[in-house]
Amino acid sequence: MSRMPLRRGNCAWQHLVALCIAIFVGFPSALTAADARKVLPDHVPPKRSSQIEDGFGINSDLPREPYLPWNRWWWTRMFDAGFKWIRIGQYENSSDRTSWDWIEQKRGVYSSAQELEDAVDSLVENGVNIQVQLLYGNPMYTAAAGKMPDAITPEPGSLHNADRSLYSVFWPPKTPEQIAAFNRYVKWMVDHFHTRIHYWALWNEQDISYWNPVPNPEEYGLLLKSFVQVVHDADRDAKVIYGGQADPSRDFTKRALDTCQCASGIDVYAYHTYPGYGQNLNPETMDYGAYLTESPKLLRELVRNYPGIRSDIPFFDDEFNSIPSWKGSDESVQAKYVPRGLVYNLAAGVKTFVWLLTAGTDGNEYDDFGLIHGMTFHGNDFTARPVFQALQNTNALFSDTKFDPTIEITAPDLPALRRQTGFPFMSFAFRSRSGKAIVAYWLAAHSLPGNVFPPIYGDLSLRNSGITHPVLVDVVSGEIRPIEWKRGTTDTLQALPLKDSVMAITDESYFDWPVLPEAPSSLNVTFSGNSSQLMWSLHGGESKGILVERRIESRTGNGARWERIAKLENTATEYTDPGAANAQNAAYRVRAYNDAGESAYSNIARATVPSH
Repeated sequence: MSRMPLRRGNCAWQHLVALCIAIFVGFPSALTAADARKVLPDHVPPKRSSQIEDGFGINSDLPREPYLPWNRWWWTRMFDAGFKWIRIGQYENSSDRTSWDWIEQKRGVYSSAQELEDAVDSLVENGVNIQVQLLYGNPMYTAAAGKMPDAITPEPGSLHNADRSLYSVFWPPKTPEQIAAFNRYVKWMVDHFHTRIHYWALWNEQDISYWNPVPNPEEYGLLLKSFVQVVHDADRDAKVIYGGQADPSRDFTKRALDTCQCASGIDVYAYHTYPGYGQNLNPETMDYGAYLTESPKLLRELVRNYPGIRSDIPFFDDEFNSIPSWKGSDESVQAKYVPRGLVYNLAAGVKTFVWLLTAGTDGNEYDDFGLIHGMTFHGNDFTARPVFQALQNTNALFSDTKFDPTIEITAPDLPALRRQTGFPFMSFAFRSRSGKAIVAYWLAAHSLPGNVFPPIYGDLSLRNSGITHPVLVDVVSGEIRPIEWKRGTTDTLQALPLKDSVMAITDESYFDWPVLPEAPSSLNVTFSGNSSQLMWSLHGGESKGILVERRIESRTGNGARWERIAKLENTATEYTDPGAANAQNAAYRVRAYNDAGESAYSNIARATVPSH
């Protein structure tokens, strides 16, 4: 539409302008409020790991050929989904490159693989906090054989607990000599990674068959006693994690702590929850029935009240999932259950680590676990399950929030609802660091495959929330829609959908973070002539260009700094670097950028520049 130019002599236009000014002055609050309100997104905008101060965790195997190569799109997705913590050290049921059998492969010689260094750097530089399990035996010291080797080659992922072969890694250190050898490995790890890793756990599921031949709390407590001392002596800022225990057994914990006599040196207590392992039990049953007379809630009470334990000890549920291949489950059930478990734990003050990012299918668990499919040589290799998107939404909405008991939540029809469904109504209120409220609610149903749940509606009242313009968020799908307070109230919402998945109520102003691009993935480097040829893949987030970084190292690695060597515009997916010096190692990484900022880094790709 064309506009008539405003001329000084045009009286009609002057009167119109005066009228507009009068209207504006007469109704300033309505117009300024409308101006100030941002456009409401229709789906939850993603929040990357770098945008979160504290949030949820993920377990992951470290990259390795051929089943978990860095040149496939999986590793960078944890940063795009906003996971802030990671637990590493165990892959499938075997050992990873941080484990004793990888670090000490020749008696008395300790070293870390370049792949491990790159993986740790990638995690730290993309804003993720790391906890490492220091674990498993070493056949040079703990084998059940009468003849010990002086050098070993770590086993691939095909072995699993309970492996009781002569040279299995699942024979733990029990004698003073074995414990001393294990602690030399512990000290080396804490010293070597002290600037990058600050949380150290002892063993994985010591209360089941990862401790050969049978779990023994006194043996574990004896090892824990020296472990606590060695970690804190090596790094006074390091944190020691007990566990994580496979089951919430109070007896095992008490006996281990009684033997250890080191309660004051434990900084975090960790346990695992798979309610009804192998079955489709909803996550809330972790505290009512899944473990019969035991529960995480009762376990936490025991630990908090144990003599010498710090009063504010943090708890990690550092393995949690609901598996779609289990009896009575599917991927729609998993997508509902896992956010329910995370929010339920968050309300109890427990940090949850989902098991697991991507399945390494060279183990004994096929592709059952994993938010992203592993390599089975089918068309869905390295594609995301529905739970991945549900967790990206959960991370964006609930990271950096804390439970707020001052927000009162009431459901007037709760008794009738229980009679109708038989499922408890769950509701928890949280508040962000900036003071904004978000309320989560759901029915703690035993969900059925096929995304089947009858439509149920009910009223909800929220007091002391501070929510002015309420919106309803479906946490699984991410859909956002505005809703209205009941006429004449500012605290009651009518006919809200009640589901067996998490729904959230917040203010339309809650979504105040910028959307950064997704990280490029699948970076590969080849050499042609005297140049390095880089290629990578781009994904979502509306990137405006790519930043290329390079690190030149001596052949032994010298910790050189990364330097930015190119800024490419638009959707570039390749670059030629003529600047890599001869007879040196060149490492590369790339990241995308837009007007809001920069993405996480891609994988690190390296190769030796051929000498001439």
